[in-house]
Amino acid sequence: MAVHDSEKTTVRAAAPKDADAVAAIYNHFVLRTIVTFEEEAVSPAEIARRMDDVRTASLPWLVAERVGAVVGFAYATAWRTRRGYRYSTEVTVYVAPDEGRRGIGSRLYEELIPALQARGIHAALGGIALPNDASVALHEKFGFKKVAHFEQVGVKFDRW
Repeated sequence: MAVHDSEKTTVRAAAPKDADAVAAIYNHFVLRTIVTFEEEAVSPAEIARRMDDVRTASLPWLVAERVGAVVGFAYATAWRTRRGYRYSTEVTVYVAPDEGRRGIGSRLYEELIPALQARGIHAALGGIALPNDASVALHEKFGFKKVAHFEQVGVKFDRW
């Protein structure tokens, strides 16, 4: 029986040294897709700053690694700033474009969600720009349920 790619993937806490690889993965989606509404490439220094913000908030930022290379990442941020939302987070996951459908997103969420639960997080929310069947399937696999559909709230590539 062949070993599934996700079994060769390790997940660990992100470190500042990962900023270049994370930026490369993320910037593919920034520059070529609508799955993020960021419109300009993000520098590794900015990624490192964002990682630090997540750590400072006592939330996890994880990377998936295979054969020494970062192939994906996932993290959580505060859902809202008001105190009543302190047990809710927004989760984000990205997998390198040539690494899709290998179980990497699942491996990341298998680590991220329990890490959030261990911190007392009650609700994790994911915002998905549609169409994005792979992301919808991943979130549904982990028990996320669609609760809203915001239409035309973001614009990118001259599309709402």
